[in-house]
Amino acid sequence: MAEPALALKAVRSGYADRIVLQSVDLTVGKGELTAIIGPNGHGKSTLLKTISGLLRVREGEIALAGERIDGLRPDEIVERGVIHVPQGDLLFPAMSINENLMMGAYRTREAAAIAERLEKVFALLPKLKDRRNQLAGTLSGGERRMCGIGRGLMAGGDLLMLDEPSLGLAPIVIDQIYEVILDLRRAGSTILVVEENAERIMDAADRIHLLDNGRFAWAGKGPELMASPQIIEAYLGA
Repeated sequence: MAEPALALKAVRSGYADRIVLQSVDLTVGKGELTAIIGPNGHGKSTLLKTISGLLRVREGEIALAGERIDGLRPDEIVERGVIHVPQGDLLFPAMSINENLMMGAYRTREAAAIAERLEKVFALLPKLKDRRNQLAGTLSGGERRMCGIGRGLMAGGDLLMLDEPSLGLAPIVIDQIYEVILDLRRAGSTILVVEENAERIMDAADRIHLLDNGRFAWAGKGPELMASPQIIEAYLGA
């Protein structure tokens, strides 16, 4: 049996003396799109920060393709292939789109590999190519989100983690962002998405996990969630 792309076992983490994640288990298969949903402030972003090493694992294990990564520095985890696109994108506003994208390729030394990745990003996100010399600080919310995803792809990782890709965007822009995400999935990328908008992710994800108070309260597929109105009402306020 093949090793999962990502596996968490009994992971606890948090901030200072506050534990947020409470013994979390999670498995993400290679080539799958896995979604983490749940109320605000219940540990979704903390989960991604813990996987990427920005927060220390207090207990438990995190493995990438069967190899432990908990305890590694964030830069070492990036070297192993974990790419984290944070909430809010955190672009460099005084730099152009092209310069922001190139920042994502900082760990790659081969010019040919960088050029190939850049062309793939531009093929996936043609608006970025058209505006490659435009300053990131002048972009719309949707364009910034696309640039953030593109910068992550420039790193050439094995696991792409997206934190709230639809946050604050108009419905038509959300559709565009999710079309990009689905294109990546169809191309075989392994993706872990944190998403508050459960309705948006239901049809896209291979598997959905509902995080509540630092623990997974439910897991299943989109149709199963749709068939559980009591879960939706209790945890998602709908």
